[in-house]
Amino acid sequence: MLDHLIKGATVVDGTGAPAYAADVGLRDGRIAVIAEPGTVAEEARSGEDARGLVLAPGFVDPHTHYDAQLFWDPYATPSLNHGVTTVAGGNCGFTLAPLHPGRPEDADYTRRMMSKVEGMSLVALEEGAPWTWNSFGEYLDALEGRVAVNAGFMVGHCALRRHVLGPDAVGGQPGPAQLDAMVRLLHEAMDAGAWGLSTTQSSTHSDGDGRPVASRHAGPEELLALSRAVAEHEGTQLEAIVSGCLDQFSDEEIELFVGMSVAAGRPLNWNVLTIDAAVPERVPRQLAAGARARDAGGRVVALTMPILTPMNMSLGTFCALNLIPGWGDVLGLPVPERIARLRDPAVRAEMLRRADSREAGVFRRLARFDRYVIGDTYSERNQGLTGRIVGDIAAERGQEPFACLVEICAADDLRTVLWPMPTDNDPDSWALRAETWRHEDVLLGGSDAGAHLDRMCGAPYTTRFIGDCLRGRKLLGLEEAVKMLTDDPARLFGLRERGRIVEGFHADLVLFDPERIDAGKATLVHDLPGDSPRLDSRAIGVDAVWVNGVEVIREDTVTGAVPGRILRSGRDTRTVGTT
Repeated sequence: MLDHLIKGATVVDGTGAPAYAADVGLRDGRIAVIAEPGTVAEEARSGEDARGLVLAPGFVDPHTHYDAQLFWDPYATPSLNHGVTTVAGGNCGFTLAPLHPGRPEDADYTRRMMSKVEGMSLVALEEGAPWTWNSFGEYLDALEGRVAVNAGFMVGHCALRRHVLGPDAVGGQPGPAQLDAMVRLLHEAMDAGAWGLSTTQSSTHSDGDGRPVASRHAGPEELLALSRAVAEHEGTQLEAIVSGCLDQFSDEEIELFVGMSVAAGRPLNWNVLTIDAAVPERVPRQLAAGARARDAGGRVVALTMPILTPMNMSLGTFCALNLIPGWGDVLGLPVPERIARLRDPAVRAEMLRRADSREAGVFRRLARFDRYVIGDTYSERNQGLTGRIVGDIAAERGQEPFACLVEICAADDLRTVLWPMPTDNDPDSWALRAETWRHEDVLLGGSDAGAHLDRMCGAPYTTRFIGDCLRGRKLLGLEEAVKMLTDDPARLFGLRERGRIVEGFHADLVLFDPERIDAGKATLVHDLPGDSPRLDSRAIGVDAVWVNGVEVIREDTVTGAVPGRILRSGRDTRTVGTT
């Protein structure tokens, strides 16, 4: 007997093949039968009429930071609501394990680092996760059997360094014995199911003390030694971030990526390729890494988002503005002193000069303060400004836009929420995106879901992208778009029997209305441990989501079931080579 029968759905199977009508039966967590509508004779415990609806494989998000959130939110919301059934975590060199058993203070250091570098609520990290593990395997075991999504995790370079070097991980270099210990620790993590190694060399990544995170102090020899360890384990790969990911790679960064991929014999993916027709040289330069890797026998894959992800800013709390060169020195001051400095015309002029410099990279786009929209305000002086554009307010007041924005924020003691309007929402940029998405070294994704919770909400990229393909810009056909969100990432990660609607595959599925599928506006909610805030977005037009054959979402509401699996390298992933 079937567990469930989905009748008359329009099946988009993930392969890119044309859609077709079928009945799809589920049994024991698998897709048991795919047949012409009305021809399934086997009885089913339950069923539904899906005529007019699209049935697709569950979406695979290749870059998340759900490492902590899954402990207090096993449903990985809002990703699961938007059809994501498998998430890849442990990215950017940051993981919650391993932790040294002899240094309990390492857990506090890790929490403070994750709060600073990934924008996670410190209170939520302290109260929402048990912190009962030491080894990476113990961390995976702590999640096993209690999640609604499938989740796989890289092991973070920063945790490996901290475990072996202790506080010297920041600023120090390992001796031969310490490097060997780091390699052994990586082997242990992969034996337990880690998907491979993630690392960061990005200048934007600092720990809770404001110092460069541990992996930024690693030299090429250390990175190559760790990459060679990855080669010895089935179903593994690499993920890495360097400063050039934000704009354009240096030759040295490309050679590092190529060297790591060749040493591991595995694909290396990086996050995130920003596409803007106003900077036409960026995409060719970034994709040169993939071309060089192929020539050397490696593979380097760029992740890129198929939507423009709204991200709010604030002069009062840490956000992307702090990452503009020189801005952190001002925005890190106590609020009264910060306001005084921001009101100084000479200080503002220097900040604007730095923001428009080449060293600011992709953050240059944040300096268009005339295009900012005022969000929440908190003072009587700012009543009526919510929803208005700074450029219009500045014109009315006879002020330069940045000066106007500073005065608005100062009236709220810098609590004002600011929404920059994208500078790359033009037809040429979208045409360049559509072309780039089809490149062999490009994969859609990079949501950062689970991180930067009160600043951005990238999790709904799946439904928003599908809706745009069906009813908006229509840059891709439905079958091609679904393939990019399902089979393509599943194949890059070597997921066993996932990513397609095929008899015998795991029943990770999303059922949606093609006339309605979309994502709602990002809104601030206070539902994290400690009443901490995050941005959320409701799914529109998603009828149901199944993970391993069990219904986990119905009409944008979680069912309470937790059928997800912790996907472990080798057992749940097969090796994907570089050719």
